[in-house]
Amino acid sequence: MANIDLIFNKSGVPLVGYGTRGVFMSTTGTPGIKPIKKAEPKDPDADKTSVGDIEISDWGTGNRFPTDADEIINSVGVLNSGLRFIRNFTIGQGIFPVQVTGYDNDGNEILKPVDDPRLRQFGFSRVVRRYLEKGVRDYLKFGAAFIQLLPNAEGAQMVGINTINARYCRLSMADKTGAIGKCVVSGKWPDTPGESEYSIYDVLDEYDPATDLQYRKWGNKTRGKSFIHVIRDSWSNNEYYSSPVWYSAYTAGWIEVAQKIPVFLKKAYENQVTWKFHVQIPYAFWDKKFPEAQYETTQERQQAIENFMDEIETNLCGTENANKPIFTFFEINPTNGKVEEQWIIKPIENKLNSEQNLVTSAAANSEILFSLMINPNVLGAGMPGGTYAGNQGGSNIREAFLVNIANAWLDRQNLLDPLETYVRFNGAAQDVEWRFRNTILTTLDTGSGTQKTLS
Repeated sequence: MANIDLIFNKSGVPLVGYGTRGVFMSTTGTPGIKPIKKAEPKDPDADKTSVGDIEISDWGTGNRFPTDADEIINSVGVLNSGLRFIRNFTIGQGIFPVQVTGYDNDGNEILKPVDDPRLRQFGFSRVVRRYLEKGVRDYLKFGAAFIQLLPNAEGAQMVGINTINARYCRLSMADKTGAIGKCVVSGKWPDTPGESEYSIYDVLDEYDPATDLQYRKWGNKTRGKSFIHVIRDSWSNNEYYSSPVWYSAYTAGWIEVAQKIPVFLKKAYENQVTWKFHVQIPYAFWDKKFPEAQYETTQERQQAIENFMDEIETNLCGTENANKPIFTFFEINPTNGKVEEQWIIKPIENKLNSEQNLVTSAAANSEILFSLMINPNVLGAGMPGGTYAGNQGGSNIREAFLVNIANAWLDRQNLLDPLETYVRFNGAAQDVEWRFRNTILTTLDTGSGTQKTLS
């Protein structure tokens, strides 16, 4: 038995099958027993979890959002590369400490480099580069990043800044004043960690983290401790964990479409494009052709049915069977005059083709990039015609990239907040600010291919 793959019910009746030479078969009619849908009870406290004496706010259903989000991102190429693209242009070519000394006639800032070599060295350091890279990663992928500020042993100076992987962070439930005071870090999430499987850190006040940290220093509450500075985009209005920018494309279904297109095409190439006939067989036929009473076991009956269907497929397919007829028989019910036990054999017309699905895939890719506020042409995803058609010329790509950098201003400020808290805690002047350097693509008539700018 190698030609037909069948799925049987528990009584040994075939439900569906497909042949290696292009035949799809299904049993028609209505089974006697239908599955019953049952509603699952909802846990009224499903949105929080107790860890020791702390109640944390669950991050998504089952406390699984970061884990599920990471799997979704890794399964959709355009989403993964789009988020990586945003991370790269947000960070640009690094940060520089400056002082704003005034503005020119066009309203542009007049920047003066800071003379303090310690600040410049800190901005160029691997510690800051590592913080920026991981902070933007979590901010874009999950909607929130958890930045750890580490004072020295005395608690008088900051000596380190580190991004804790957001997958391992959960925030405590707010107190009566609405303040979120703790962050529980554990590699066990989404499972609830046991004793000694988690660490607890104080969370700095969201309204003014720098002042909060200074008050803690004056109260001798920074010695031997580190603190979490949470950065997030408030657009989603969520109090604990912000929704990432790509989540609207997920709820609209475009990410699921982008996931299913390659799976569908793979199955189509394996099966759909090779099926030639759909054979529909009534349930009643099997009871007359292969009565259960004639077989000692269900397995023997299944084997007899498989052999029979192999013969049907052999008769339908192959060049040696071209123009060869197949005979089936049916009866007329004398009571209602309806045809019973009739086989139906239909040639399958493949109305779905790869070109149609590639158009759907391109539309899904465009919708995902739109949710990220990325012009699809920048990543070479522009469609040559139709609703999402666009000019893929160099000028269009350069302008789209400039728009991306302009839109990154708020995200960059959120990213710089922990750094400003860090350096001002260590005594940096209040007028010291940080700016990002960008490489801007230009046209050849400007005399160079790129320009360096500060923003």
